[in-house]
Amino acid sequence: MTNRLAEAKSLYLRKHAENPIDWWPWCDEALATARAQNKPIFLSIGYSSCHWCTVMEGEAFSDIAIANYMNANYLPIKVDREERPDLDSIYMQALQMMSGQGGWPLNIFLSPEDLVPFYAGTYFPVDPRYGRPGFLQVLETLRRYYDTEKEDLQQRKALIIESLLTSAVMQDSTTTELEDHELLRQGWEISTGVITPSQSGNSFPMIPYTELALRGTRFNFESRYDGKQVCTQRGLDLALGGIYDHVGGGFHRYTVDPTWTVPHFEKMLYDNGQIVEYLASLWSTGVEEPAFERAVAGTVLWLKREMTAPEGYFYAAQDADSFTESTAVEPEEGTFYVWSYSELQQLLTPEELRELEQFTVTPNGNFEGRNVLQRRYSGQLSATLETALSKLFTARYGVSSESLETFPPARNNQEAKTANWPGRIPSVTDTKMIVAWNSLMISGLARAAGVFQQPLYLELAARAANFIWENQFVDGRFHRLNYQGEPSVLAQSEDYAFFIKALLDLQASNPEHQQWLEKAIAIQDEFNQFLWSVKLAGYHNTSNDSSQDLIVRERSYADNATPSANGIAIANLVRLSLLTDNLDYLDLAEQGLKAFRSVMHRAPQACPSLFTALDWYRNSTLIRSTTEQINALIPKYLPVVVFTVTSDLPEGSVGLVCQGLKCLAPAESAEDLWQQVRESQVRD
Repeated sequence: MTNRLAEAKSLYLRKHAENPIDWWPWCDEALATARAQNKPIFLSIGYSSCHWCTVMEGEAFSDIAIANYMNANYLPIKVDREERPDLDSIYMQALQMMSGQGGWPLNIFLSPEDLVPFYAGTYFPVDPRYGRPGFLQVLETLRRYYDTEKEDLQQRKALIIESLLTSAVMQDSTTTELEDHELLRQGWEISTGVITPSQSGNSFPMIPYTELALRGTRFNFESRYDGKQVCTQRGLDLALGGIYDHVGGGFHRYTVDPTWTVPHFEKMLYDNGQIVEYLASLWSTGVEEPAFERAVAGTVLWLKREMTAPEGYFYAAQDADSFTESTAVEPEEGTFYVWSYSELQQLLTPEELRELEQFTVTPNGNFEGRNVLQRRYSGQLSATLETALSKLFTARYGVSSESLETFPPARNNQEAKTANWPGRIPSVTDTKMIVAWNSLMISGLARAAGVFQQPLYLELAARAANFIWENQFVDGRFHRLNYQGEPSVLAQSEDYAFFIKALLDLQASNPEHQQWLEKAIAIQDEFNQFLWSVKLAGYHNTSNDSSQDLIVRERSYADNATPSANGIAIANLVRLSLLTDNLDYLDLAEQGLKAFRSVMHRAPQACPSLFTALDWYRNSTLIRSTTEQINALIPKYLPVVVFTVTSDLPEGSVGLVCQGLKCLAPAESAEDLWQQVRESQVRD
């Protein structure tokens, strides 16, 4: 017997369709029903590749006793955070206020009349364990509280909504002002500290911090950190670590240790796009480590083989878990990716196995008796080692890498278990198209294409961008998702901001093609019309005509696994002002930075992308030159530069360099041009 989620487009929601819980999707009817029946709302938010979301689905949400109590006493609503990041952002902030921590699954209890939360948590086991109460006990206790402690309930909710509203308005409480250059130095210092290697905890890519740390190295700030060394180490950790799939390409979500060895095995499109862009940028600074180029190339091959729809867009994610065999009841984490030592002995020659011990390969393994491959050394891999990795690819996929151009996705567990796979059973792939995540991948590909001079990278990026442009408008409005050809959900601020950046990055890789700039201008116009806050400045998360079901209307500034929409949007405005000579864009950028200035002073660790935007605002540089001169500059690390191709230059000159609102004397040679560009990058 299925519930209402059986007809959902979201893979995550459909995974809960067989639960005995009478789930509703988030909709007006569900909210009205909760009010009419005076039932508190149990809101559960997660995403398809979330491991603990999957665990809770198979445990508490499949338990008959829990379901019976839930259905009688609550109105249960299930939300895919990838469909509704606006809802997720609000209620995640509430969870952090109440518990001091966050994560998914996000399980939160709301009053039906105003949707204000009064209790929240993450994973709840069926029975008490891991220091957590059993879920049925939680449900019973909270229902009694809701029915009998009305005064305390109202006071509790009042504190939460006041905190949420205060956070949304972001009133300026700053008493001292730092000059821009010192503020930028402080933001850089903190971000560099965030990515400095640690001796404990999980290891996340944290690319928004890494990107700011890298761009700040050009200033030679006085610091306790060696910024270039820290940034290089982060690149090595990513390209050599177990977070990278050395056999099939692509990056996993994070590692569960400080040594970058054992990953949490899901692969998210947004991580891969950002990491590709970062490794390309790091290479362009002169750190030409072969492992960086190999990791980028392998990730692009994985993207093309497993994550690209026939129409050209990119799929969202691949699960961490997969089935060991078709008769298995539940999938296991990492099964598709790890190797027992006995397997390696069977697949490889003694010489190849000895070479493979350049990775962290041992008879005992490093993950539940099996081996995650992590490189011990940088540099070029030997031919013998590449052959060994190719054999492992064939064992995993059932076909050699040379023969396998496309690998069809397993769209759900049933498909994974019943299809005739020539190798291992793969993880499930979430095949929806998310504009924001596709845009991060487009930006990564565009940057890598310019740095490594790889036309394929640019071709993949352009196809995805064209798909979005041609398919994501309904009745003249931009939409966030696409499910097998059907656009869905109005675009949110990250979709606008990241797609505009992607279009500008495509323009930067091929400045002669004005089509990308024209599209960016058109999208920016809609972004400004529907999401710009006239009263407060900055961009709201959602449009002014689709926010009725939100208890607050946020303007996100904090970076998480992805950059903040406002940080990227403000940098885009600066770039657009340079490329169009339209100072209205620069005015908006200035207003946006002023709006978030207090946050940058008060909590610089939360918002590296705003500091990146400040760098653009203070140090932006426009280069007007010929195609030949610009093509020579594209592979270099010029983080605040935009290019305009022109033949209309002063006689005897090869280019013009403009710093913000002023231009330097015409450069009379390529050497002069390069000197001016380099000096412009560090003028603050």
